[in-house]
Amino acid sequence: MNLHLSIGPIVSLVAGILILIMPRLLNYIVAIYLIIIGLLGLFGPM
Repeated sequence: MNLHLSIGPIVSLVAGILILIMPRLLNYIVAIYLIIIGLLGLFGPM
């Protein structure tokens, strides 16, 4: 069985859970998410 996971949905899920647990982290989580998505866009999925 071949399992293929992309990084975007996993990062979104983790960020959503962290925001629910600690809402004060929202700014940092959004910033980190945007940086990761930007780097993946520039360099392509590894």
